[in-house]
Amino acid sequence: MKFDFDTFVERKGTNCLKYDFAKERGKSEDVLPLWVADMDFKTVPEVSERLVKIAEHGIFGYTDSKIEYFNAVANWYKKYFDWDIKEEWLVKTPGVVFAIAMAVKAFTKEGDGVIIQQPVYYPFSQTILDNNRKLVNNPLELVNGHYEMNFEDFERKIVENNVKLFVMCSPHNPVGRVWKEWELRKVGDICLKHNVIVVSDEIHCDFTYEGNRHIVFASLEKEYENITITCTAPSKTFNIAGLQASNIFIANRHIRKRFIKEISAAGYSQLNTMALAACQTAYEKGDEWLKELKEYLKGNLDFVRKYLNENMPYIKLIEPEGTYLIWLDFRELNMTEEEREDLIVNKAKLWLDSGAIFGKAGEGFERINIACSRSTLERALSQLKKALEK
Repeated sequence: MKFDFDTFVERKGTNCLKYDFAKERGKSEDVLPLWVADMDFKTVPEVSERLVKIAEHGIFGYTDSKIEYFNAVANWYKKYFDWDIKEEWLVKTPGVVFAIAMAVKAFTKEGDGVIIQQPVYYPFSQTILDNNRKLVNNPLELVNGHYEMNFEDFERKIVENNVKLFVMCSPHNPVGRVWKEWELRKVGDICLKHNVIVVSDEIHCDFTYEGNRHIVFASLEKEYENITITCTAPSKTFNIAGLQASNIFIANRHIRKRFIKEISAAGYSQLNTMALAACQTAYEKGDEWLKELKEYLKGNLDFVRKYLNENMPYIKLIEPEGTYLIWLDFRELNMTEEEREDLIVNKAKLWLDSGAIFGKAGEGFERINIACSRSTLERALSQLKKALEK
């Protein structure tokens, strides 16, 4: 491999949320963190080089993007997802969660229902509830170790709650589903039928495993494109989340206008200087780095699968089709949430994401971030094994 993903990079002492804030979040400082969705790998070398040049220039004034920025993003989505994007569709925001919040505020009013599919990325529910909207849940169903959508329940709840906004996670975090074309079309047809706007969070789109292909929801039909706010970002792909750059694509001019007005009302304008440079450079120069990263992540996934089968067969891996976040089923241990938390945090000295934070359907599960060195992953599983043996 040209790039080194195996060498451990020390992150403690850098004000790193993942490593430096255990105490502030109620954990002991000696826990090994595999929780928040950033990676323990250095980003694309050309990105770092570009940021150093900007730092050496020494001026960090107001900055915006030129056509080269759009071209870098558009070329990436055309090359990997066969999606043709128009420049006027682009709205830049500091993050996908911010964009979801803006959509909730722009297209619903207090008390309105917004539908999601739990267990799902927990800021979805926080954003809905914190804005005094009604959270409507169409829970995913675990069938023979594989999560599926319940389309009858989806449509019924849209009708019963007069839902006008659906926040979709594609690929799905945390269960790792990469939705098939027929599933996306079923969703699209239901939303069209009932005039539901789709906010499609596709931030994990670059991470799919063999046999799975991410499809941009809006690319399937012009009618879907016309009702969709597609949320993308380089943050997960290139490990630059702290720079805060997201690219939101909205083809419908009226929807885009209302979305931009809500952003303006929040007092936000340009992305920061470093974010713009990093995003453009990553999409221009990051192909080879990402290819090798995905090979390494596959190796990590294979390692986890083998380790669990040989050492802890009572913990079941829900086979991921995408993302670098894996979903583990602990239910055979017959522990309460409190007992499992004590086992993981206090005995195994690990910091994971408890499945309960993703919704009631997540109880009994844990989300683990495998975007770390193999040695870190081995250490974490070994600590869990020893804690269970005791």
